[in-house]
Amino acid sequence: MKHLFFSFIMFTAFRLFAEVPEVPAHIDHTPLDRLLQRYVDDKGLVDYKTWKNNQEDVAALKSYVSQFAPVPETPARDDDLNASLINAYNAFTIAFILDNFPVQSIRLLDAPFDGKRYTIGGQQVSVDMIEHDMLRPLIGWKVHALVVCAARSCPPLHNRAYTAENWEKLMRERYRVWLARSDLNTYDPDHGWRNNGRVELSKIFDWYSEDFTGEHSVEKVLVQFGPADYHEFLNKGGYSIRYKSYDWGLNDQGTTGDDYQHNPLRSIF
Repeated sequence: MKHLFFSFIMFTAFRLFAEVPEVPAHIDHTPLDRLLQRYVDDKGLVDYKTWKNNQEDVAALKSYVSQFAPVPETPARDDDLNASLINAYNAFTIAFILDNFPVQSIRLLDAPFDGKRYTIGGQQVSVDMIEHDMLRPLIGWKVHALVVCAARSCPPLHNRAYTAENWEKLMRERYRVWLARSDLNTYDPDHGWRNNGRVELSKIFDWYSEDFTGEHSVEKVLVQFGPADYHEFLNKGGYSIRYKSYDWGLNDQGTTGDDYQHNPLRSIF
């Protein structure tokens, strides 16, 4: 136990002082936009099988992500940086799944989130680094509706690429889409003996509760982005909050991932 605690402290310290790479400015997201429109449906599910069988489009995705690799002469800043990092997380994750498809869950792959198998600005990075060391410090709570880790309980993957001009507008849209999905978030105004009601939300709101505080508390996010049919109930407040179990089955348009049963020990070791 002492050894595990020391390892955790060392890992945390390394993350705190790790150098964050610079992202090349003005990456062309048009190729990713085309691929997402072709292979992602309106539920955010991916046609991995067809994509993997189209070697031209597999190569197109690899060519797109290669734009992130060079040490930039001009680094991305502000909205250009935010959009590029969101797209990088999603594109790298899709490429990782395509490399290993068919697989029932990303959780079955080696170091799916902390493996440094991608290159940004001349440095090897993981998708965890993109999310936690780069995006969350930049855009905080907004990130959680935008990055998708290839699981069925993730927010639905958008079938368009983000740009410097549209990412924040689309963030608001993606929160509305996510919170309106009855399989991912549910609202019961009549629940409970005091009739205050209950909501059952994605586990993401629990895992990242430190991002949902103050003006962006879970309750305020629900008032702002929750389904219109429940606006009065959510605005009144006083309801209890529970969190749904997370389905780590692959976000595949086919049946891959249907039968995946997550072993909680995989989340620890």
